[in-house]
Parts: sequence; structure tokens; C-alpha cells
Amino acid sequence: MRALAFFAAVIRISVPYALASLGGTWSERSGVVNIALEGLLLTGAFAATVGALFAHGALAGVLAGAVAGAALAALYALLVLRFRADQIVCGVAINLLADGMTRFFLKALFDSSSNSPRVESWGQIAPVLIALTGALIVASHYALFRSRFGLRVRAVGEHPEAAASLGVRPLAVRFRALLLSGALAGLGGAWLAADQKQFVAGMSNGRGYIALAALIFGKWRPVWAAGAALLFGLAEATQITLQAAGMGIPSWLIQMLPYVLTIVTLSGLIGRSQAPAALGKTPEAWYE
Repeated sequence: MRALAFFAAVIRISVPYALASLGGTWSERSGVVNIALEGLLLTGAFAATVGALFAHGALAGVLAGAVAGAALAALYALLVLRFRADQIVCGVAINLLADGMTRFFLKALFDSSSNSPRVESWGQIAPVLIALTGALIVASHYALFRSRFGLRVRAVGEHPEAAASLGVRPLAVRFRALLLSGALAGLGGAWLAADQKQFVAGMSNGRGYIALAALIFGKWRPVWAAGAALLFGLAEATQITLQAAGMGIPSWLIQMLPYVLTIVTLSGLIGRSQAPAALGKTPEAWYE
């Protein structure tokens, strides 16, 4: 029974990491750095809570989380694609906006600066979201490497000028990839809200940055990124278990394991992690 409970904890912790890393993979495969995953998760969690409370349904909450994530990603896309703003700076700005915006509306709607009321209507949505996450991992891998849209995303992320010469519209492809990225991260936020049955200010708690590390560790491949997210979930669940058991092992020793593996991977000791060639680049010729 303990092993089963531990496995359940690993899955529960890994789901938001996996969904956010999937979203980041789509964005970065198209050539757009997505530091904004943290803000997308947080916005999705808040919107999911509001949707579940006011629409009185868990499915409405999940849909609201995905839509809110896509909407915030559309704002990010407008800034970095239409106005050619710096992607890193805009990503950080989106994270700050999401944190301030969710706290503002939390106070306005629920008269609280810390958390929303509990949402009992979430019910048994967890198995549905876990199954959906598994399906999205497989679907994302297939779509990225076997579909026309996936081919265009990879082409725009690697050789945008060559793709444009063949009639592909790089900005349009990147915009759609960012919307998909936002929707997936928003679903990750919906999981956070469903797992705690309420919204808590700042509840993303750095998960977006961990998801970013997971997609890099997974070499920008959906299945590998999800596997890396599972590794982060395993480390966190192990740390919680060891602390509860009172074995005296420093928590930082367990928490650092995935990060050490990420650094080792990035250093090239376990196969070099090669980013898309056009990541972060937006040629001026596209706007002429």
C-alpha cells in the first residue's frame, strides 16, 4: 500500500510539470523562448477555480483554465511576434502580470488575499485529467513528428527562412504554437487547482521554471520532456516521503538530483542537448 501511495504521489506531482513542459516544447520548437510558463500555470489555476465555482462544474473549470492559458499566451505572442519585444523580458513580465492579476481578482471576487473558497465540485476529475495528460503526451509526440503542422513548427524553429521560401508563414505558425502552449500550461494550472480544490495565491510556486528545465532535459521532445517531468515529480515525492519518515537525510540532497542531471545533460556528458537553431530569433525580413 505504501508503494501504491508513493506512486500516486509521483503522478500527482508530475502532472503539472508534464503539461507545462509539453506547452513549452511546442513554443520552443517553433522558435519562441517561453519563460512565461510560470504565469500560464498560475492563470490557468485561477481561471479553473473561477470556472468551477461559478459554472458549478469541474469540466467547466478545466476548460476555463485552458482558455485562460491560451489567452495569456496570445498576449505574449502579440508582444514578441507583432511588436518584436525581447522574449526573455516579456516572459518575465507575463509571470509578474499573472501573479499580480490573480491576486487582484482573488481579492475582488473572494475578498481574500490568500486563497479562494474550496471547490467541492472538482469531485473525481483527477483520473480524467491524468488520462488526458497521458493522451496529450502521445498526441503531441505524434503531431510534432508526424503531422503537417508539426513539420511546419519544426521547420520554423530550425530554418524559418527556408520554410518561408516554401510558402509557410512563420509568424502564423509561431502564433498557433504559442496558443497551444498556453492551453496546455493552462491545463496544468487547472490540475493544481483541482488537486488542492481551491486557488492559493502563488500556487504555481516555480513549477513553470521546473517545466522549462524538464523540456530542456528532454531535448525538446514531448515524450522525453514528460519523462523528465516524471523525474522531477519522483524527486519531490521522495523528499516528502523521507521527511515524513524522519530519516534525517537533508531535503536539499534529494531536491538537487534532477537539477544535477539537467546540468550533466546540458554539459554534453549524456548526449548533447541541442536547442532549435532559430530559438529566440525573429528575422527582420519577416516584417518588411
